[in-house]
Amino acid sequence: MSDLGVLLQTAGASFEVDEDHEALNRLCMERGWGDGLPVVPPSSERVERMLAYCDRPWDQPVARIAPRWGEATPIRLAANAVMAGCLPQYFPLVVLAIEAMCEEAFNLYGIQATTHLCAPLMIVNGPVVAELGLNFGHNAMGPGCQANAAIGRAIRLALLNIGGAIPGAGDMATFGAPIKFSYCVAENEAASPWEPLHVERGFPAEASTVTVLGAEAPHNVNDHESISGVGILKMIAGTAAITGSNDATLGGGQPLIIFGPEHAATVAADGYSKADVKRYLFEHAQVPFTHFSDEYIERRLKTRFPERFAAAGLNARVPIAKCAEDFMVIVVGGAGKHSAFTPTFGTTRSVTRALKRRDGEYASSVEEMRRI
Repeated sequence: MSDLGVLLQTAGASFEVDEDHEALNRLCMERGWGDGLPVVPPSSERVERMLAYCDRPWDQPVARIAPRWGEATPIRLAANAVMAGCLPQYFPLVVLAIEAMCEEAFNLYGIQATTHLCAPLMIVNGPVVAELGLNFGHNAMGPGCQANAAIGRAIRLALLNIGGAIPGAGDMATFGAPIKFSYCVAENEAASPWEPLHVERGFPAEASTVTVLGAEAPHNVNDHESISGVGILKMIAGTAAITGSNDATLGGGQPLIIFGPEHAATVAADGYSKADVKRYLFEHAQVPFTHFSDEYIERRLKTRFPERFAAAGLNARVPIAKCAEDFMVIVVGGAGKHSAFTPTFGTTRSVTRALKRRDGEYASSVEEMRRI
């Protein structure tokens, strides 16, 4: 196999190409392999270094990626991780995220093929965040951190090259979004006054996990004036109560609230637990019927939810989640009085998976996973 053999195997074709970056990237552009940005050549040597962090058979699929239902074998995932610029120690998180988003509840087919502008968001928790240097502070959802950027990009390249989410073919997003290049963040657990996401979901604090969620980009909640917990929650609820959100009009989603540390501290200092926050948002992040068009009320709300809205008057309100527990709450970022509302695809459920050692116990780190 040539140095580019692994890349070409990923595409299911056979070509001979020089190792040079320009030749490789010309080939990628011609064949539609990739996200439009330059890639790292997935030489056999680089791919093998990546696979040193994999304890699975290299040619056995860990999942099948919609909409093409391509086989996500470790060797194919490793080729895409190399192309994305991943370090080898990032690879276990890439595999874990792909497995999680291929679970039925996540509805990857819908997320990949929809005209909506969503993408899989990956949230990392546990000791692996420090081990790999993932950013959870200032600009955590922006550029500047190799781990966040490369892991998120590896996911996208796998969704494109293995799953077939080709713009205008497998991916029918009307206009897409920048989150389709890379969408990976770590929770700022040290700055959170509440239990982190993975602990809330029943994992031990020392476990390292990834959670995937089919989400839009975050919408900022700028509140430098509220000095009470209820004031901040009122501002977040008002931001989240929007007519165009799939959460309000499809049902079944898990809207994500990303608290900045300063907002989280103020809310918690006023006695709000995470469960209290979710109850407040469920009760107050509701859209008045009068904010929807008459056609939308008749053709969508009353038709899709007849048990709730068939006989509803104009004083009815539409919640953005089915229940309080469906809200997701995390803390991310650095200093600044900001939070964010992140709508979801609607017909999707988040999935959390943990790193595990070979003996089946939770692994706190990538190196522990490899050692045992």
